[in-house]
Amino acid sequence: MNEVEKQLRVIRRGVIEIIPEDELVKKIERSLTEKRPLRIKYGIDPTAPELHLGHSVPIRKMRDFQNLGHHIIFLVGNFTALIGDPTGRIETRPLLSPEEIKQNLQTYQEQAGKLLDLKKTEFVLNSTWLAKMNFGEVIKLASSFTVAQMLEREDFSQRYRKGNDISLQEFIYPLMQGYDSVVLKSDVEIGATEQKFNLLAGRTIQGAFGMEKQVVITMPILEGTDGVRKMSKTYGNYVPITASANEMFGKIMSLPDSVMERYFRCLTDLSEEELQNLLAGHPKEAKERLAWEVIAFYHGKDSADSARAEFRRIFSQRSQPSDNSLTHPPITFLSHPGTAAEIIELLTETEPLSKSEIKRLIKGGGIQINDVRISRLEEPIQKSDVYLVKIGPRRFFKFILKQTQ
Repeated sequence: MNEVEKQLRVIRRGVIEIIPEDELVKKIERSLTEKRPLRIKYGIDPTAPELHLGHSVPIRKMRDFQNLGHHIIFLVGNFTALIGDPTGRIETRPLLSPEEIKQNLQTYQEQAGKLLDLKKTEFVLNSTWLAKMNFGEVIKLASSFTVAQMLEREDFSQRYRKGNDISLQEFIYPLMQGYDSVVLKSDVEIGATEQKFNLLAGRTIQGAFGMEKQVVITMPILEGTDGVRKMSKTYGNYVPITASANEMFGKIMSLPDSVMERYFRCLTDLSEEELQNLLAGHPKEAKERLAWEVIAFYHGKDSADSARAEFRRIFSQRSQPSDNSLTHPPITFLSHPGTAAEIIELLTETEPLSKSEIKRLIKGGGIQINDVRISRLEEPIQKSDVYLVKIGPRRFFKFILKQTQ
């Protein structure tokens, strides 16, 4: 197997499409001949303060390219975030303020360092060039596309047919993302499948500017912990890459069996043979291995071992969780509560729970206080100096009576 095929074997793993692959082959061949690394671009808008496992899927592919010796460009779209990516939306996306974007931006580089070698990663902000464009330059950029081409996007065409608003600024978003590829001279751009239109816009606009077109690599969209919708903070089904080892282990163990194979392929480097052997075995054992692999990557093997042992201690041996397994640090209170409602009220100050969610949890037997299942808010509870509250299958809270002098 020659070097080109070796690189392609790594690059192909876990991807949905390489558009077009023959161009990628030529780029790799030239890169090896000229000893010039390919320029690999990945962009993300700072619309949320945390990166989650869903974000990590394309970033892990960036890591593959980095390990192959190519140049990684991590683009933070602090200017495009002012508009908001309309991808997948059935209504106009609300705009973020510059203050919100700045706050979200602060943690991105640190979090990306969990996946990439920061010393070999170029971080760029697209406000550096987009904020300086004059109107004539914007007109030239807009001439690269027609309205008919824009309406080929499924989300735009769907909204157009339904009579929902599509603002002109949303048409500008893929143009700006494409122009980023012009400025950065990207050879390859990586993104999720839902970004395909925007990624291909980069090829169109590079061609309009007389440049060699980038190759587009699309990655699968990771379902959230509900196993249905894509992982998103909006849906509350996400696993932050900054989550503690115990929290991460518990969330992964709550996944439905149906998404395990995708998680293994997207989030681990296990061989195909080992993967198939795990999937053919007991689902619980496979899921424990999945959780262990993910946590070992972000926290190290010792933390993965500890998280697995703690999970087994709580859920297999029915032991009380340690403070490390609490969703929040222990909370103190000043007097003994008389009913479940008083504990729930203290809880909602720490964990945002709506009245409807509390009612649903109680109806389904999803709230326990000191191992007693709560059936109604007015239910009296036995006095104690420590109350352990369990919400659903994985969230634990501890309330401790503050001793007065």
